[in-house]
Amino acid sequence: MTADITTQHIIKTKELIDDLKAVCVSFGLGNDGDEFKIITQIFLYKYLNDKFTYELKKIHPDWFTDDQWIENLKALPDDDYKKLEFEIDSDIAFLKPHHFLPYLFNRQDEPDFAKQLDETLLDIAAENNELFALTTADGVKVRLFTAITEYVKSKRDAFAKALINKLVIFNFEDVMGEGFDFFSTIFEYLIKGYNNDAGGTYAEYYTPHAVAKVMAAIMIPSPVSNVTIFDPSAGSGTLLMNLAHAIGPKKCTVYSQDISQKSSNLLRLNLTLNNLVHSIQNVIEGNTLTEPYHRDQKFDYIVSNPPFKLDFSDDLDALSRKENKQRFFAGLPNVPKKAKDKMAIYPLFIQHIMHVLADHGKAAVVVPTGFITAQSGIEKRIRTKLVEEKMLAGVVSMPSNIFATTGTNVSILFLDKTNSADDAKVVLIDASGLGKTIKEGKNQKTVLQPDEEQQIINTFIKQEVIDDFSVAVSYDEIKEKNYSLSAGQYFEIKIEYDEISENQFNSIINKKQEYVDALFSKSKLLEKKISETLKSISYE
Repeated sequence: MTADITTQHIIKTKELIDDLKAVCVSFGLGNDGDEFKIITQIFLYKYLNDKFTYELKKIHPDWFTDDQWIENLKALPDDDYKKLEFEIDSDIAFLKPHHFLPYLFNRQDEPDFAKQLDETLLDIAAENNELFALTTADGVKVRLFTAITEYVKSKRDAFAKALINKLVIFNFEDVMGEGFDFFSTIFEYLIKGYNNDAGGTYAEYYTPHAVAKVMAAIMIPSPVSNVTIFDPSAGSGTLLMNLAHAIGPKKCTVYSQDISQKSSNLLRLNLTLNNLVHSIQNVIEGNTLTEPYHRDQKFDYIVSNPPFKLDFSDDLDALSRKENKQRFFAGLPNVPKKAKDKMAIYPLFIQHIMHVLADHGKAAVVVPTGFITAQSGIEKRIRTKLVEEKMLAGVVSMPSNIFATTGTNVSILFLDKTNSADDAKVVLIDASGLGKTIKEGKNQKTVLQPDEEQQIINTFIKQEVIDDFSVAVSYDEIKEKNYSLSAGQYFEIKIEYDEISENQFNSIINKKQEYVDALFSKSKLLEKKISETLKSISYE
């Protein structure tokens, strides 16, 4: 598709989202805690509807020659309709004729229409539970849809009708051929305003695309297939989606865990939009640190933007148990006496990632830049192990304010268990000087330009040495620098020399000497004047 058509599709899809939000506002749900549940679920219902009919039209175009196609489908014998499950893609939600949007639209004036809409959503969820259900750490299945009209206290039928009437004027079939760039833009717009976790948990819903792109591109410099990818603090899945896009949706299987129910639901939506439905069964809602669902599995690629600080003091007893000693080899963080919420827990995620990374695996983790130079504690012990066991690829220190919501400077830590040869190099990049500062809301944010993103990626992959920007050092050199991973500590201090003759040198020295002698002469004159002035004052 041309760029103009794609832009038109983006505009129309955003208009649909705006219209759905406007309906919520008019029924008293604007900025309500339940609004995002309604918007994301009705949006997903529409997408699944159009996805199914889009695929069905490719197989049986003759069934859609008139407006009676739903009635034609209803007329099929049950066994024949059931066979459709084997004809369409297994990653598509299977719908029955009474699930389709036109069917509901034609019945919106019937009594209890809200109940009919809710029952339709619940029935779709039940029919497709095996494919679309999330799982909690203790094994409970979380279905795809809930009864969305129950969030409205009155005029539920009118609310249901308003939603349906917005959906029928838009068709996702026109955008089914669009790729990751399109749907990542739509997903970002869809969750705008919903990506703040009011519950105080550590879910991170959105990572800047520049950071996610750099991480994915560096980790996947060449094609791979049949691999597993994992994020232990997945949020809404920005890092996972970028990594899956770099690999190819059909060439990887996604695994994740996050403590937030909201973020897990958003991740399910993200996976659906990006043709990764086959991985939804691996999305786990739960505490990765205390209840690691994927604990005994090793992953080929891991990405993470873990919470940096959070009160985790109530879980220290569980984390200190014998079965966790090997996983948390560097120890557990201290609990600040006066500010428990400033407890640094990101080192726990780094240790967990190291524990579940496959022998040939690679990982990329967003860390506070202070991690790469800390001279003691857990951070130093982690860096020591990374170097001693030769499982480090490098570090990229990002510009300040790359995240608009935090003033903490961040770096990306890259692990690579295959980077273990005697002559292996570790790439350290100081990209802090890149980017353009813009204002986002009340915050200042630094945005990397596409050519700057590519500069970081190319420099890292090619292990280039660039003055005041990048170095490629050996593990032994890192040991000599007390395991520091800061590029600046390895930059060569250059002293510029000018070649001059002996006569030129003597001439310069003589001039300098004459200048110094002149200064001393002036100084003596000043001393004499001051002395005379003081005598005069004393005499008077």
